[in-house]
Amino acid sequence: MAKAFTSELVAYDDDYYAWVLDQIALLNAARFGDLDIDHLTDELRDLGNMTRREIESRLTVLLQHLLKWEFQPDKRSNSWRATIIEQRRRINAELADSPSLRRHPAAVIEDEYVIARLRASDETGIPAGQFPASCPYSASQALDDRFWPGAAANLDD
Repeated sequence: MAKAFTSELVAYDDDYYAWVLDQIALLNAARFGDLDIDHLTDELRDLGNMTRREIESRLTVLLQHLLKWEFQPDKRSNSWRATIIEQRRRINAELADSPSLRRHPAAVIEDEYVIARLRASDETGIPAGQFPASCPYSASQALDDRFWPGAAANLDD
């Protein structure tokens, strides 16, 4: 809930949280002329970018675990399975909330794969060069609950 509006506005650089509350109060009071438009537009842009970055970060983790799942079948665990399921669900939830980003995973999958490949190499001890040079999974495969490279996902269901 927004605080009650006071006569003095808090500056963006002095107290971010108080500034946010002031901006909410100004919006609720329809005092549009008093809004800090420059900072508000920056913050809204950052909010949009934050969703994109979260999808990218989760996609990296997902790809890393898909590689581990495929290339170390003897070490598969419920933990890897849970991570794959969680990342898929969280990415898909973000895409459901922001349908305009539905093509974003496909647009960034190769970039995120570069990082995922290095992380998978570090965690498994498998040289990065032994993993495919480009992402072996399409974005739709990576995000599909039914897709498990190499074998079924059921460990201890």
